Amino acid sequence: MATRHDIVDVLIIGSGASGAAVAYSLAETKMRILCLEQGDWIKPTDFPSNGRDWEARRHADFDMSPNRRGRVTDYPVNDDASLMKVANFNAVGGGTVMYTAHWPRLHPSDFRVRTLDGVADDWPIDYWALEPFFEENDRMMGISGLAGDPGEPLHQPPMPPVPLGRTGMRYAKAMNRLGWHWWPSDVSVATTEYEGRAKCINLGHCTPGCAQGAKASTDITYWPAAIRAGVELRPRCRVREVTVNAEGMASGAIYYDADGAEHLQPAEMVIVACNGVGTPRLLLNSVSGRFPDGLANSSGLVGRNLMMHPWPQVSGFIEDRVDGGRGPMTSLWSKQFYETDPSRDFVRGYMMQFNRGTGPVQEAILSIESGRLPWGKDHHRIYRTRLDHRLQIGIACDDLPEAHNRVTLDPVLKDSNGIPGARIDYTISENTRRMMEHGIARATEVLEAAGAKDIFCSRTVLNSPGHLLGTCRMGNDPERSVVNAWGRSHDVRNLFIVDGSVWVTGGGVNPTSTIQAVALYIADQIKQRLATLFE
Repeated sequence: MATRHDIVDVLIIGSGASGAAVAYSLAETKMRILCLEQGDWIKPTDFPSNGRDWEARRHADFDMSPNRRGRVTDYPVNDDASLMKVANFNAVGGGTVMYTAHWPRLHPSDFRVRTLDGVADDWPIDYWALEPFFEENDRMMGISGLAGDPGEPLHQPPMPPVPLGRTGMRYAKAMNRLGWHWWPSDVSVATTEYEGRAKCINLGHCTPGCAQGAKASTDITYWPAAIRAGVELRPRCRVREVTVNAEGMASGAIYYDADGAEHLQPAEMVIVACNGVGTPRLLLNSVSGRFPDGLANSSGLVGRNLMMHPWPQVSGFIEDRVDGGRGPMTSLWSKQFYETDPSRDFVRGYMMQFNRGTGPVQEAILSIESGRLPWGKDHHRIYRTRLDHRLQIGIACDDLPEAHNRVTLDPVLKDSNGIPGARIDYTISENTRRMMEHGIARATEVLEAAGAKDIFCSRTVLNSPGHLLGTCRMGNDPERSVVNAWGRSHDVRNLFIVDGSVWVTGGGVNPTSTIQAVALYIADQIKQRLATLFE
C-alpha cells in the first residue's frame, strides 16, 4: 500500500531548467511547494573533470545518452526509429548539468513563423512578452556576453564575454574575410566571480559537469535560492503517474522512492517539467477512466510534433596549434543565415556555432571514426597533426514541427520501477535536409577561409544537441494544442506544463535560455491569476 503524504499547494515534477525556475518564481507566494526529482544531487567532487579519466567517463556514467549511461535513475528510450538520438540527464539540475552552456535566445521571428513564412504555426505569445523574463533569467543563471549584437534584440549580459582564444580568433578573421556576421557568444559560464560562483579556469569541456561551478546549472543557481525561500526538493522520487479526482482535476502523483516503495503525494496544483520526452511519457502513462488516452490528451497531440534540431558538424584541421579542449566549448556564433531568404530553397534558417577542439581521447575517437587516423606506423605522426589543430562548426538547424515526429510509450522497455519507457519516431524533413546542406556548404567556406585542410562533415552524428521540444505545444485552440498561452492544460485546469514540450516551433538555437524564460513567464501568469485560477 502506498504511503500517503500531506497535501501540498504546488507539486512540481522535474528539477531541471524549467522546474527550478518555476519553483524559484512561485516561492514568493509562500505556498507549500514540493518538487519531485527522479535523479539525485550530484556532488561537484563527483564530476569527471576532477580526474584524469574525465574523457573516458563521458562515454560511461556521464554519457549524454541515457541508454549508454544506464544509471538507475535513467529511463530507457527506444530511438531505433530515429536518426537522431536522445540526450538528457536525470539529476537535480537536469540537463543543465550536462549542457554546453551556449546561451542564444529565440528570435522574434521564431514566434511568427506562420505569419512570416506560411508554415507551422505562430506561438500564442511573442518575444516581447518574454523579454523581462529573459533578463531575469540571465541574472539568475549568470550570463557572460557582449552587448550590441546586431543579429538579435539588444540586451546586456551581466558579465563580460568568454575570451575568443586562439580558436575563436581564427574563426573571426575568416568570417571577416567573407564579410559575414559573427559575434561573441552569450554563454552561461562565469567570466568573473558571480553570486558565489568562481570564474572559469578552463578545466576542460563543459558537458560532463563543471566541478569549478563556473558553468550555471540550476542545482547551483535557482535551487539554493528556492530552497532558502521554503521550497522542498525531494530527490530520488520517480513519478509513475499524475492522478486525477472525480471532477477531472489533477490531484497529485504516485511515485517510487529510491528503495522502490510506492508513495502518494496529493496536491492542489501539478506542474510538469520533465522535458520534451519525459513529459509526454508521464502524461501518456497517466491513464484513467476519464483520460483513457493519457492525461491532457483530448487533442491527440501529447507526444506529437517532436523537434530535435538536426546539427551537422563540419570539421577541418589547420597547421597552427589552437585551443583544443581547453575552455568553454563555444565562444562565438553567426546569425548570417538565420532568417528566411526567398532566394534559398528552404524556409527559416540556422545558426553557425563555432567550437573549440576537444580533449586527446575524444580527438582520437573522432579521428578514427571518420577514417582520418590510421593504425600502424603513421598513427602517432598523424595524430599530432589532429590534436589541438581541429576547427569545428556546428549548424543549428531550425526544425519545423511535423505530427509524425513523436514520442509514444514503448511496449517492451521499462525503467527500474517497471514504468514503460519512451519510444521516438523521428525523420528529418526535406526542408531541413536542404537547410543542412546549405549550412554545410557555408561552414566549409568558413573553414577554407580559416586555412583548414582535410575538411569533412558528420551528417549522421546527430545525437549531440539533446534539444527535446514541441511535444505538448501551447496554443489558443484546444483541438490543435495541449496547453494554453500560459501553460495550463486545456483539459485539466490545475495542470501546467513549463518545459520545452510547450514550444510551437523550434528555432535554430540552443533552447535553454528560452525554456527558462517561458517557465518564468508561466509562473508569473499563475501568480497574477491565483485568486481566480481554477474558476
